[in-house]
Amino acid sequence: MKSKIIICLLTTALLSIVSFAEAQQPKKVPRIGYLTAAPFSAITARTEAFRQGLRELGYVEGKNIVLEYRSAEGKFDRLPKLAAELVHLNVDVIVSAGGTVTRSAKEATATIPIVMAFDNDPVGNGFVASLARPGGNVTGLSNLSSELSGKRLELLKEIVPRLSRVAVLGNSTNPGNAQALRETELAARAFGVQLQYLDVPGPKDIETAFREASKGRADAVLVLPSSVATSQRKQIADLAIKNRLPAIYLPEFVDAGGLMSYGASSTDLFRRAATYVDKILKGAKPADLPVQQPIKFEFVINLKTAKQIGLTIPQSVLYRADKVIK
Repeated sequence: MKSKIIICLLTTALLSIVSFAEAQQPKKVPRIGYLTAAPFSAITARTEAFRQGLRELGYVEGKNIVLEYRSAEGKFDRLPKLAAELVHLNVDVIVSAGGTVTRSAKEATATIPIVMAFDNDPVGNGFVASLARPGGNVTGLSNLSSELSGKRLELLKEIVPRLSRVAVLGNSTNPGNAQALRETELAARAFGVQLQYLDVPGPKDIETAFREASKGRADAVLVLPSSVATSQRKQIADLAIKNRLPAIYLPEFVDAGGLMSYGASSTDLFRRAATYVDKILKGAKPADLPVQQPIKFEFVINLKTAKQIGLTIPQSVLYRADKVIK
């Protein structure tokens, strides 16, 4: 009997020690990779929106979550190496900012979950099998930017009634560029507008593109979505003003001096990307998380820029703007 009592006491003591030891062991802090092609200085609002989204879900950076930031600083050839770095760190999730970035992340790993903060065409780019059932290690959000290119041309036509020639700045290496150009061409035929496509694969090609636009007697400029354009939006906006060309862009360009922008709210998309990270950290598989569409769109007009290029924006257009910078 004494032996049984001693054994029970020892067993209880051992279990208590094990339980105490387990309680004392620190919980694994999730590590999130944040990969972008653009310099962080150019996407401050996006990054802060993502961090805000995490805070709303109870994550405190440096306390119960760690963010590993990586930027190619506009040098796209650096993306594969940066993606490999995050894989080597064995991060729990990689958040990718844009199609080019997603491709590099996907090529670096087939197992670590990847959350697209935005993408023009996730299915067409081969990142997911379908929006409803992604089927792999990639999920996230689509910004429908390619589909909205025609709408941007329509807005240009409204502010420049005699619009006949439009210079279209794009990046042929950017996923989704071909679709965006097709949508723009369809709208151009409907409006009787001639397009002059100018490829801008890198920052050094921007000034050349504007010289060609001037030679081609463009009446306006339409900028297709690309990491190059986003990272160099101040230069592009300045050149459009210098050449007195009305231009329309994606959101964020107007704050850099652009005339008009229309598209899905990038800050809203990045904030919502945090919800995907949260679900994956709680056990959800990317393959089972449907890709979501944008729910918030922004039409912004910069009247300061309109004045600089001698353009009067019709009241009918101003009334429809979500924000007007005076």
